[in-house]
Amino acid sequence: MNALIVEDEAHTASLLQEIIEQDDDFMVIEKLESIAEAVQYLSKYQKNLDILFFDIQLADGKSFEIFKHVDVTVPIVFCTAYDEYTLQAIKNNGIDYVLKPFKEEEIHGALQKYKRLVSSLQAKNAAPVIMQTQDDKKFQKSFLTQHREKSIIKKVEEIAAFTVEYENVYLYTFEGDKYPIFKKLEYVESVCDPSRFFRVNRQVLVNREAIQSFEPYFNRKIILQLSVQLPEQAVVSRLKVSPFKEWLEG
Repeated sequence: MNALIVEDEAHTASLLQEIIEQDDDFMVIEKLESIAEAVQYLSKYQKNLDILFFDIQLADGKSFEIFKHVDVTVPIVFCTAYDEYTLQAIKNNGIDYVLKPFKEEEIHGALQKYKRLVSSLQAKNAAPVIMQTQDDKKFQKSFLTQHREKSIIKKVEEIAAFTVEYENVYLYTFEGDKYPIFKKLEYVESVCDPSRFFRVNRQVLVNREAIQSFEPYFNRKIILQLSVQLPEQAVVSRLKVSPFKEWLEG
């Protein structure tokens, strides 16, 4: 499940991401610092999100200003140093209100509350207003990249893998060509069909059609043999080995 953080303190945002991603069901796909960034991002990509984490007091105003510009339908956990906005938070899709400095168990509690809410709605055959199923999502069909001064469109079926190299993201085609894309890998993962692509570790998102074989690696990891040459070997992290094998058989 995809999470978005809106928090203007970089250290707090990184700590929050670390705690959220301790739960294997969640991944933070973007961290934003301002109302302006949040409005722009949510206007385009809200459909790819499952849960939001908002600080209230941001550098350019209170995060409640976001709701004046975007119809936010995703559940929100408010994380703030101020306790006087509880009612306003509840009126704006708030499912939890966590005071700073927050504790790990409080964030995990908010995530569990979200899961219970979703399960309850699903059990009652409620309309999926909070979570989208994979069938509901429209996955991206192509990516815009750059070669010298020319913009190039690469269709998803041409792409063998995405990698992070020195904080930049690149796509590799089945023909072995490498192109930069100006998105974070978390975002790329969120808009790619998960039946086609798998995030084997923090640096690599791979197309199943590029996988030729795999073999055991140290510390219960596995290493992939791909049809394209990446700068580093594609190693499936230990915690992802079982989900990866299930995905291959799916």
